[in-house]
Amino acid sequence: MKKTFVIGDIHGGLKALKEILEKAPIEKDDLLIFLGDYVDGWSESSKVIQFLIELEKKQSCIFIEGNHDLWCRKWLENGETPSTWLLHGGRETIESYKRNKNISREEHLSFLKNLVKFYVDKENRLFIHAGFTSTYGPERELSRDNHIWDRTLWELALATQKDLEEDHIFYPKRLKLFKEIFIGHTPTTRVSCTIPMQAMNVWNVDTGAAFKGKLSIMDIDSQEYWQSEALPILYPMEKGRNKD
Repeated sequence: MKKTFVIGDIHGGLKALKEILEKAPIEKDDLLIFLGDYVDGWSESSKVIQFLIELEKKQSCIFIEGNHDLWCRKWLENGETPSTWLLHGGRETIESYKRNKNISREEHLSFLKNLVKFYVDKENRLFIHAGFTSTYGPERELSRDNHIWDRTLWELALATQKDLEEDHIFYPKRLKLFKEIFIGHTPTTRVSCTIPMQAMNVWNVDTGAAFKGKLSIMDIDSQEYWQSEALPILYPMEKGRNKD
């Protein structure tokens, strides 16, 4: 039976990505859904993108856009280097491309341009990098970038009373739209959780790989998950984004 696996934010940690793909029982017909933020942080951002390009040739994959991926795309496309990006892993990404001169930047730019904002499967499960604010769903957002920046969806799920009935007047309309929602963007380590975390019908799979945490992959049906070593262990000579 075909399975679907969801992967959290990678942030240039190719060693961690390879590790979890080896640990998880992935078959050739299974679907891999990546929640975005492939770059910025650890030293192998350009190699991560190249690895994903090659992976898609032999495995069914869906690649969702993250905020760091948009920054990287704009740099490859127009040379934009906003200070916010440079302070949050952009410098490491630029250095990664300088070291790997045989990589086709045009091919990588094409990859980044073709990332999707979100994906909804046949069972009405939403996969999105950050979240959405519209009570009609992410396709009705007024802000075109909410899919890569919003944190209020996760905050709402955390704050909602677990025993609140779905037909209650206070039950959040956003949470009623989908059977389940899978996100990244906001590390679970911010609330002292080191594994994929569920709040209401929202699953957060970003387990802090950009910082001191691990990279995670999860079977969306069984909720079984596999994790890499903590990224500072895999990259002992690097600082990553140097905070949690």
